[in-house]
Amino acid sequence: MKLIEKSEEVVRLTGGWREEGRRIVLVPTMGWFHEGHLSLMRLARSLGTRTIVSLFVNPIQFGPREDLAAYPRDLDRDRRLAEQEGVDALFAPVAEEMFEPEFQTRVSLSRISRGLCGADRPGHFDGVATIVTKLFHLMTPHVAVFGEKDLQQLALIRRMVRDLNFQIEIVGHPIVREKDGLALSSRNSYLTAAERQTALCLSQAIGQARDTVRDSSNTTSVADLIAGAIAFINAHEGCQVDYVTIVDRWSLAPGTTINQDSVMALAVKINGRVRLIDNGLLL
Repeated sequence: MKLIEKSEEVVRLTGGWREEGRRIVLVPTMGWFHEGHLSLMRLARSLGTRTIVSLFVNPIQFGPREDLAAYPRDLDRDRRLAEQEGVDALFAPVAEEMFEPEFQTRVSLSRISRGLCGADRPGHFDGVATIVTKLFHLMTPHVAVFGEKDLQQLALIRRMVRDLNFQIEIVGHPIVREKDGLALSSRNSYLTAAERQTALCLSQAIGQARDTVRDSSNTTSVADLIAGAIAFINAHEGCQVDYVTIVDRWSLAPGTTINQDSVMALAVKINGRVRLIDNGLLL
């Protein structure tokens, strides 16, 4: 596996792959790999003939009160894990390589970045859209793979690809969970053992809402489903609900009725320290 740190090097490498007729699949990440990331890499390998993973903790998607400095990093560990998955190249630039001092361009989506995580993280999705656009231009992949746990991010990237006519297929990978239901996240490493048990209420709230919807005798409204999930989470000590909502999985439009594309999405802070997100289809 090649480790690449310079933009011009990754352009040469992926350009050569294209000239050879290779099908390039990109997996954008911020590192600290867990089984969720590794699953993305395995899917990527099945979708093309060359797999490249980007590892970049993107400073412009972090707000002033967020955990950029504390975000877990271990390049040697991540390099070993990616190589074990058969990844062909790992692109791991430093911040100065991606954003020179005079950098002043932003890619912004006017509607889909609002609400959900965007309401509490102003500027976050501009940072996501900007770095993903740069990665797409540098590596010109045929396919890019993203996790479905970041529901809003995936919807935003799909919208951006359509709006800007990127000739790239966007593939979502289902959420990878621990056996007890906790969605895998790099931020899980911040949780104490007790907090980790508390965090199970996120997936449990979604599961209870799904069970209610699938009950043939159910007449519960969307508003009641949301209220029930909020009450369930709030009953767990140390949990602070940022949002619970039901939206269309593609457009993120708020749901008024439940259908095959209805997703319950939520964000919860554990003891005011660790912000976790989760989502799940209700049918």
